Amino acid sequence: MANQPQEQQNPSPPDSSPDSPPDGNADPGVAIISDIHGNVDALESVLADIDARGLQHIVCLGDIIGYGPDPLSCLDLIMTRCEWALMGNHDFAVLYEPTAFNASAESAAFWTRSRLENEPDPHKRRLRWEFLGGLAIRKDFGLAMCVHASPRRPINEYIFPDDVITAPKKMAQIFDRFEKRCFVGHTHVAGVFTNEPDFYPPGDLNNVYQFNDREKCIINPGSVGQPRDRDPRAGYAIVYRNHLEFVRVEYNIQAIIDKVAAIDDLNDFLGQRLLEGR
Repeated sequence: MANQPQEQQNPSPPDSSPDSPPDGNADPGVAIISDIHGNVDALESVLADIDARGLQHIVCLGDIIGYGPDPLSCLDLIMTRCEWALMGNHDFAVLYEPTAFNASAESAAFWTRSRLENEPDPHKRRLRWEFLGGLAIRKDFGLAMCVHASPRRPINEYIFPDDVITAPKKMAQIFDRFEKRCFVGHTHVAGVFTNEPDFYPPGDLNNVYQFNDREKCIINPGSVGQPRDRDPRAGYAIVYRNHLEFVRVEYNIQAIIDKVAAIDDLNDFLGQRLLEGR
């Protein structure tokens, strides 16, 4: 059905990446999105916000599908709007098998797979499977590494805010795996880890993080489709040459709650949790 995910270590970054802007004056920014999870209502609102800001480049850190009721629409939008996307654990689960998933996540993965398999248009069906199968597990992006989960285990290792206190050895090993900056998703919690180690949620930074050559950082842009930081708004980040901005966007949460409730294979909790951002 698909090839194994690819590890691509030296692709050319977009022309407007924070480390190689198109000219000496412009700093147009690159939008980084992650963890859409089949929530097309949130994704469309984020894309509208990106367009309103005049941003020309978008990249995705994975988990395009899984949990949510609109996997096909989300895949189609990511395929057409993003310069590249990475393999997340839920993307992997739909391609192969869900591993260590709870019952709701596993059921959602099998339901999502059935939606892909039952697409009546053979051209669309082939394009979506080929896109999923070709997702990379790692990308170099200017001076930054990009993975879905962590530099040690790019698809499925969580980096939690509490790890800076409870797992300092783990954090030291993770920081040893990259040179300067790393962008991750997976936890659905936006913020910045530094190699002190410490963790700074966007609110502590006034939603702006200034890059500092004297410290390494791991940046999570948050989740578009299922935030878990107690803020129900869709989240993403914009990378500029010298700083990063965290962005939150309102969207119609009730619309996705109603869609989840109408699908027997999706647990109602997957919709209700969105109201509280958890």
